[in-house]
Amino acid sequence: MKDIKDPKPFQVFYTDFTEINYRRGNKKAYLMPILDHKTKWVTGWAVGEHKNTSLALEALNMTHDNLEEIGIDLEDRFLHHDQDPVYTGYSWLQAVLISEKARISFSENGAKGNTYMESFNGRFKGENGSLFYDARNIWELRRIVDTQINYYNMRRRHSALGYLAPWTYINREVTLPEPVVDLALISS
Repeated sequence: MKDIKDPKPFQVFYTDFTEINYRRGNKKAYLMPILDHKTKWVTGWAVGEHKNTSLALEALNMTHDNLEEIGIDLEDRFLHHDQDPVYTGYSWLQAVLISEKARISFSENGAKGNTYMESFNGRFKGENGSLFYDARNIWELRRIVDTQINYYNMRRRHSALGYLAPWTYINREVTLPEPVVDLALISS
């Protein structure tokens, strides 16, 4: 990723698993968001009790569907992540490289090589940790994560975007292949 100094919108995506404590700290789950570098849009995500390929593919499928809604595909775009066994496994590589025709960029230094994603995960959990902690079950946790990511995408302002929310930035600054009809449906 060092070769791409100023990525265009939807050119570079980051992902990683992060652990979330819920049920007053007695249970843990995993969140896997996929985040666009330029627009800060979380294009897909999944929450589950296990850090596995199924969870990763769920997030990838949501990304595929959300990008398709705005006329974009993952072909020749970069997905950067660490070398977790899920990301080096056949099913993930087949889905990303063959089905999506995307490119993979592996972090060579673990978390240190994926600081953008680590920063997002840390900030997202910091801002929402008490909500996650109080979730009584995995379904409630998923609902909370969905709500908070939708808030992040639609309303949370980012200094890197001129204090605009990701979707406001996309609608004002990014030329899309086709018009976005209903933003609320895209990130739900």
